[in-house]
Amino acid sequence: MIIDYNAMEWQENPGFKGGEGIFLNKMYDDGTNKMMTGRLKPGCSIGYHRHEANCEIIFVIEGTGEVVYDGEKFEVGAGQCHYCPNGHEHSLSNHGKTDLVFYAAVPGQ
Repeated sequence: MIIDYNAMEWQENPGFKGGEGIFLNKMYDDGTNKMMTGRLKPGCSIGYHRHEANCEIIFVIEGTGEVVYDGEKFEVGAGQCHYCPNGHEHSLSNHGKTDLVFYAAVPGQ
């Protein structure tokens, strides 16, 4: 199977999970797993939330940002991966000057 994100339109998600601004994404969801390309413009964020029945893997492709994971802050940038296991909390924000672009997978919803 090939998932062609280039053929998908960006979806706007204002205030996603209580975050600031608009989270843009192109998502594939098969009912069990979600895979997406995401984009946060400067000043935008995905709000702090808990993963109760799944985990999330975020691989940063471009830009820099900040992850808050279980209350602790971490800088993240291109080539780095953030993992949030089941039962843990996290958020992602872009405090940089360029877009933060990433790939995320949420297996086993």
